[in-house]
Amino acid sequence: MHVILTIAGLDQRAGGTSQTVARTAQHLVDTGCAVTVLTFASDEAPVEVPSAPELTVHRVETGRHSWHLWGNLRRFRDRLRHCLQTSDTATIVHDNGIWRPVNHVVARAAERTGVPRVVSTHGMLEPWTVRHKRFKKRVAWWLYQRRDLHRANLLHATAEAEARTLRDTGLPNPIVVAPNGVEMPSVPAENGAPCAKPRVFLFLSRIHEVKGLPNLVDAWARLRPEGWKVVVAGPGEHGHEQTVRERVQARGVDSDFEFVGPVEGERKEALFRRADAFVLPTHSENFGIVVAEALSYGVPVITTRGAPWQDLEAYNCGWWVDVGVDPLVTALEEAVQLPAAERAAMGRRGRELVQRKYTWSRVAETLKHTYEWVLGGEEQPAAVSLRN
Repeated sequence: MHVILTIAGLDQRAGGTSQTVARTAQHLVDTGCAVTVLTFASDEAPVEVPSAPELTVHRVETGRHSWHLWGNLRRFRDRLRHCLQTSDTATIVHDNGIWRPVNHVVARAAERTGVPRVVSTHGMLEPWTVRHKRFKKRVAWWLYQRRDLHRANLLHATAEAEARTLRDTGLPNPIVVAPNGVEMPSVPAENGAPCAKPRVFLFLSRIHEVKGLPNLVDAWARLRPEGWKVVVAGPGEHGHEQTVRERVQARGVDSDFEFVGPVEGERKEALFRRADAFVLPTHSENFGIVVAEALSYGVPVITTRGAPWQDLEAYNCGWWVDVGVDPLVTALEEAVQLPAAERAAMGRRGRELVQRKYTWSRVAETLKHTYEWVLGGEEQPAAVSLRN
């Protein structure tokens, strides 16, 4: 089977979606699939896609100005058509993201060549996200996006909550629920060490308004726990980092917040290992891969009901709270007052949860079986639901 993964960009600054596509490609190859990743080239630092004999990455060169759009889309279309027409085995297209013109290009190319198409919406139909830049999305919805989604052979959601959103939007397609995966660190974080001062709450994600950092700043200003600080890691987007910094200064908590910028590789790993707890005060997530990453390092997590992480409560490995300042204050206070040994025990339960449900090998096998069903396999996978 040949799987063609399409995505607008594989930049590190694009956050979890780029990482997810790269890891999906790698682990689908491990299941015996041939995989092609098709994306636009960029001047930004790319996410690393591991090399393998059955894994090919095509980066379509682009012009950098707005008037180059049609030429860029034409080159992407031509490269995709070539991949589809020269494939010598059963082929499926798995498109990642919606709203962009390139997603429409993928839909048309797959339809015209008769190749089945799977679409991962990556939370882009969640209410908060739809309201962001609402006019442009409404235009795209009526021009092409609604039709393209309805014609997809399968939709991919990373959690039941996202699947419900797709149904609430009126989409009748089969839906597979398959979470994003994480790589398990060989040794969990040694959080809770008695000599570690100050203790650290880690935020690691894009610094974007959807992530809710101003709420965290306000909650922290009310609590100001002695011997603790917040480390903020990740790339700023649309000037929002400056907004957060100004909020920190206005609340008088400058000494409690450390901004370290984008991190990858060993620096990212070191932050997880140094953290005593992880906090993601988000307004909306389709999955929240950083939550699973933190748990894989044995770090307890605080996040909101804007992320589909009820497992934090079910497995007693963190706090799953309403969006807002007051719930954050309560969760932060409970985490601070928890004995270090109990925080470490929560971390161990979180790591066990990831091993049970969120490893990449499990995710890749689920996707492979689903692709086989879309291509004509007889048995419907348990992870796939049809419209009621």
